[in-house]
Amino acid sequence: MLRGRNIRCNAALQSPETGKMINGQALGAVSQLHYGLCRMSFNGCEVIAVHNALVYLGIPRPVAEIAAYMERFRMLFGIFGCSPYKIGKALAHFGAENQRRKLPEDAEAFIMSFWTKRPFLSSIHTVFCTREKNGVKVCNLYNNCSEARIYKDIQSFAGKRRPIAVYALGAE
Repeated sequence: MLRGRNIRCNAALQSPETGKMINGQALGAVSQLHYGLCRMSFNGCEVIAVHNALVYLGIPRPVAEIAAYMERFRMLFGIFGCSPYKIGKALAHFGAENQRRKLPEDAEAFIMSFWTKRPFLSSIHTVFCTREKNGVKVCNLYNNCSEARIYKDIQSFAGKRRPIAVYALGAE
């Protein structure tokens, strides 16, 4: 079974340090971990976003443990990553209060999935974000970017299209 194989493979690999934010899913130990039929460098953005949210909330879990749980939500054997509509369920499973929204609006911290280019003709990407005094801090925006970046607003990194899914962290 694919899930069992990935759990065994990931247990044998070096895992990123628990409790530290992950940026650049094609960099470091996280890039070698397995999710679905691929390595997380290709399709692990949803898993990484949940990991980063849990670190932010002070309830970190090993990324391999998060990936093992989220395997049940993979799309087309994980080639298309995880269903963005199941991220809230994963957050709740690990003890993170969250609300699904249409837009991040005034959320201090949130996970957002969006089309990278034209809807249905491009891939989607999922990121963890926090509001800062000078804009929106985005974790894991690019495969090879080793640090979080701050953008003026959401449109600066995600374009003007409506997000696919947004999960605001914390109680309403």
